[in-house]
Amino acid sequence: MALRIPGRLAANCRKTFERSAWLDRLPDALRDLERRWSLSIGPPFEGEDVSCAWVAPVGLADGTSAVLKLGMPHLEAEHELQGLRFWDGDPVVRLLEADDELGAMLLERCEPGTALRALPEIEQDVVIARLLRRLWRTPSAPHPFRPLSALMEHWSRETTADVKRWPDAGLVRQGLALFQELPRSATTAVLLATDLHAGNVLRSQREPWLVIDPKPFVGDPAYDATQHLFNCGARLRADAAGTIGCVADLAGVDRERVRLWMFARAAAEPREDWGNKESVGLARAIAP
Repeated sequence: MALRIPGRLAANCRKTFERSAWLDRLPDALRDLERRWSLSIGPPFEGEDVSCAWVAPVGLADGTSAVLKLGMPHLEAEHELQGLRFWDGDPVVRLLEADDELGAMLLERCEPGTALRALPEIEQDVVIARLLRRLWRTPSAPHPFRPLSALMEHWSRETTADVKRWPDAGLVRQGLALFQELPRSATTAVLLATDLHAGNVLRSQREPWLVIDPKPFVGDPAYDATQHLFNCGARLRADAAGTIGCVADLAGVDRERVRLWMFARAAAEPREDWGNKESVGLARAIAP
């Protein structure tokens, strides 16, 4: 039977030679893991959130269910496996087995696995904020995690390379300046999830909600409120300041720093579509 590859993952893998090569090796990697970990592998999960990894339900030798995940080469998710070890199930899915060389993870399966996005956004705010407060811990040195400034530098290089497509050069330059300034001015540095939104929080039996897909960097906790906020488009359009303030207060972080991070990302985060009027409109609405 041919290996099924979710459409968004296939599209992302076509973007670079390294990812295409990873995709070519995937069938052999899965056969190896199936044998070594005694797995019965089901069809992969598909949908809007499956874009950077091959993820499938699996049966274990003892009859229990788990999830097998292999991530494509991806800068932001480079230390996901180490992050799962650091948090050790609190409040993330547990790592049952791992192959660091393959980047393969055998994970606790959330049952029933309903995504937090099924709840109204106001309720999502509360759950996300509580989870963030539990995630934010300072890792002891030495540790493998990169500073948030490394991600900002990477994004800055990508955005600068697209200068001819910028819709508003003044806004973009202001955002790029904040990518440099905000990591330097942070007074607290904790391990961040960086991609915590309602699609990455699932119902489980062990706890009411568990986090999946962390993309760990060490830095300003105010940054970690932004990904959920970007998924609240209608509320941001209606009342950007109020929506940002609500989530910042629930998470216990500074409103102004969250607003500045939101502006910087809306103005200067790299993107394929620089004609996206929503991002430009949000940046102008909350500009410093």
